Amino acid sequence: MVELIEPASARLRLRQWRDSDRAPLAAMNADGEVMEFFPAVLTRADSDAGFERLAAHIERHGWGFWALRRRVDGVFVGFAGLKHVSAALPCAPAVEIGWRLARRYWGYGYATEAARASLAVAFEQLDLAEVVSFTALTNLRSQRVMERLGMQREPLTFDHPLLPVGSPLRRHCLYRCRVNKWRR
Repeated sequence: MVELIEPASARLRLRQWRDSDRAPLAAMNADGEVMEFFPAVLTRADSDAGFERLAAHIERHGWGFWALRRRVDGVFVGFAGLKHVSAALPCAPAVEIGWRLARRYWGYGYATEAARASLAVAFEQLDLAEVVSFTALTNLRSQRVMERLGMQREPLTFDHPLLPVGSPLRRHCLYRCRVNKWRR
């Protein structure tokens, strides 16, 4: 059995998924503002399928995109963490850092805090050489989080292979954080 990793954060608990996370995850995934830079909002069935994939990745590897709950009151905030990049992407093989927060928790620094805790796992526990992140060129909020994390934007832009030709979200930018930069 793989040992599960649960990162430390001052205000957030990053942990494996529980059935009690399904409903707030589905509500977040059904919010048009939250899903602005994704192809569509998710139905409850699609969200539940995503829940299963997220939980399975953690079960298989010990780490992944963790459920985020505030320490002070246990309220679901969203998710953040690390996962293996799809083989179809030009940066593969790689480990990606990512996040998605419920709209009411934007602007509090939770995404950056959870991502920093995730980077600590990547570089201090998993001994990774680098971590990548990518988003639609129009997603400036996520790009600002990547920059706050000290990630460097690559000159490479690419068409995300899972998005249809002609989609305004198809063109993506790529950021990297290397362990030597993290240690500085």
